[in-house]
Amino acid sequence: MRFSVALTLGLGMVLTGRSAWAHHAFEAEFDLNKPVHLVGKVTGMEWINPHSWIHVDVTDTDGKVQNWMIECGSPNIMLRRGFTKRSLEVGTEITVQGYQAKNGTLRANGSSITFKDGKKLFVGGSNPDIPTDQR
Repeated sequence: MRFSVALTLGLGMVLTGRSAWAHHAFEAEFDLNKPVHLVGKVTGMEWINPHSWIHVDVTDTDGKVQNWMIECGSPNIMLRRGFTKRSLEVGTEITVQGYQAKNGTLRANGSSITFKDGKKLFVGGSNPDIPTDQR
């Protein structure tokens, strides 16, 4: 009996440690000194833990389309902030404020998105731009 309890507790600690390792702080992956302002069309959204992801096609200054991945808060946080699974249909035009990945890839930690009609929603999960009314 003691062995099975110890084994269960040990396994639980290993699994918990692994998920804590997988989750990262903003500073580990994104650069506060690389703000991005992206305008484009949604190509998809992933409602997965620990972070949701918005995929956006952005046309650069040379006319080349780039697909950016925007990290957002968890699905639960996104729902509490007013998002639904239909908030970002493919083709929706949005403006994204956020911070680019340190490695220079087309990934960013989103702070907010603004819809074409002016509606603005906070999407961040780990960045420092959390509005005081969202804390």
